Amino acid sequence: MSTAPVPKLADLQGRLAAAIRDGADAEGLLAGDWALGLAAYRHAYRARLAEALADNYTVLARALGDEPFAALAQAYIAAAPSRHPSIRWFGHALADFMAGAGEALVPHAGLVDIARMDWALRGAFDAKDAPTLDPASLAALDPDAWAGLVLHLHPSVRRASLAHAVEPAWRALREWEPESGAPQPELDEPPPHEHGLLAWRQDGETRWRSLEPLEAALLDEVEAGMPFAQLCERAAEVLGGAEAAAPAVIDALQRWLADGLLRAHAPAP
Repeated sequence: MSTAPVPKLADLQGRLAAAIRDGADAEGLLAGDWALGLAAYRHAYRARLAEALADNYTVLARALGDEPFAALAQAYIAAAPSRHPSIRWFGHALADFMAGAGEALVPHAGLVDIARMDWALRGAFDAKDAPTLDPASLAALDPDAWAGLVLHLHPSVRRASLAHAVEPAWRALREWEPESGAPQPELDEPPPHEHGLLAWRQDGETRWRSLEPLEAALLDEVEAGMPFAQLCERAAEVLGGAEAAAPAVIDALQRWLADGLLRAHAPAP
């Protein structure tokens, strides 16, 4: 007399997770009151993910309003179920999803940029820490060593490409406190403006600024691991001449040092 194999615990757990997370068939998996409660588990799971999205995208949630944001959250959850062990990182692709979601969910394209800004700032806040580059260590460099100097961005540095000038609206919504009963600020429609956004953490606080083309180009070179000489060459391309290139790079370097954007060099092995 043969008997059916007993399912392994890991298989049962996998089926239950799929039934809750993805709505997979749960026939034979649960019985009695447990089966009746599956819908509640599914609802609670999606509600928790929606809460995580609202936490990660605070300003976007305020810009859209409760019901429109809830609709966006549920659409995103259905299209991109959570696959990361930590709920903190759920929503990493929300801005890209919004870009193709249509006007019913995203009534203005500037909302995509607000989402990108939210994610960049949250990423900067949660990033690993590292010692910042000491200006004195650069001052002590031999002049001949500058050409080959390679700079490294601090782990908290985040960049985002924006298509609209959403920073004023983002700031107004971030400073608005709905709990106070104050009305939502009236905002002008953000005009189209392709540019870069820089976000980072300094002294435990997140900071941001919009990037001018020159600084954006120089940061591209730093991220690519290019030496200081290459930064000067890139500045010359942007400025249309070599005469002002080196001073421009020095100015950018001084600002990066003051803002804590650069990581201290790792000690030689």
